[in-house]
Amino acid sequence: MPAASAGLLRFFEEESGGPKISPTAVVLFGILFIVASVALPLLF
Repeated sequence: MPAASAGLLRFFEEESGGPKISPTAVVLFGILFIVASVALPLLF
């Protein structure tokens, strides 16, 4: 493994202090936001 990629791997392994959200929840919130953005102008 080249030395340049070792730092990149260490970067992704570090823990961040933010809230833990599963990738599935992120996708669902994104779809919900898109649906709401399209539906609200049609309803009002």
